[in-house]
Amino acid sequence: MKTLGEKIKEYRNKMGVNQKEFAEMCGRFDTRERAWGQSRIGNYETNAREPSLEDIEIIAKVLGINPADLAFQSNAKFAQIIKSFYYPLLSPVQAGYFTEVNLLSHTDSDEQYEMISSQVKASEKSFYLVIDGDSMLPRFQQGDMVLIDPALEIKPGDFVAAINEDGEATFKQYKQLSTIDDYGRPDFELVPLNEFFPRLNSKDNNITIIGKAVEHRQVL
Repeated sequence: MKTLGEKIKEYRNKMGVNQKEFAEMCGRFDTRERAWGQSRIGNYETNAREPSLEDIEIIAKVLGINPADLAFQSNAKFAQIIKSFYYPLLSPVQAGYFTEVNLLSHTDSDEQYEMISSQVKASEKSFYLVIDGDSMLPRFQQGDMVLIDPALEIKPGDFVAAINEDGEATFKQYKQLSTIDDYGRPDFELVPLNEFFPRLNSKDNNITIIGKAVEHRQVL
C-alpha cells in the first residue's frame, strides 16, 4: 500500500509539474494566507511531515481528485491529469486598472480574486475577462469569459481587450488602419461583431490595447 506522500508525488509527477510549481498552485487555493514552499511539498512526499486535513483538501483540489482518494486506499484508477494554469477573473472595471508593471497594482491588496483554471499556458500577467453587453454577438455572449494575454503581438483580425476613455476594459476585434500616429504606430479601429454598435477609432478616441484573447469560454 502506498503512503500518502508517495501518492502525492505520483500524482504530481503525472501532472507534469515540479515541487516548486506545485507549491505555488496550492498556495493560490489557501485562504489562510499561509506560505506554500517547495520544502513543504518535499516533506509531505517523503512523509517527514503529515499534512493537515485542510492541506489534503487543497492538494487534492489542485490535482483534480477526491480528497478521500488521496488520503485513503481506494480502487479508483488514475486517469490522465492535464496540467492546469490559473488566472484571475476580472471585471471590466478591474481589468481597466491594468499596467505593464503590475496587473492589480491599483486594487485593494486584501481583495480576493477568483482563480480560473485553464489548459492554455499564457503569460504571467494574463487574466480572464467577463464579456459585458451585446456588442460582440453572435459569437460572444454576455457572461462569456475570454482569457487575455498582454504579452502577445496584436495582428489584424485578433480579438483584443482595450481600455476605453472611461477607464474600463472593452472587448472588440482589432482592425489596423493605413495611417500612423505621431509615434509611428499604426492607427486602428476596435470593431464590434454586432453591426448595431459603433466602432472605436484610435484617432478619435483615447483607447489603449492591453492584450489578445487566447481562449473563449461560453456560457451554457
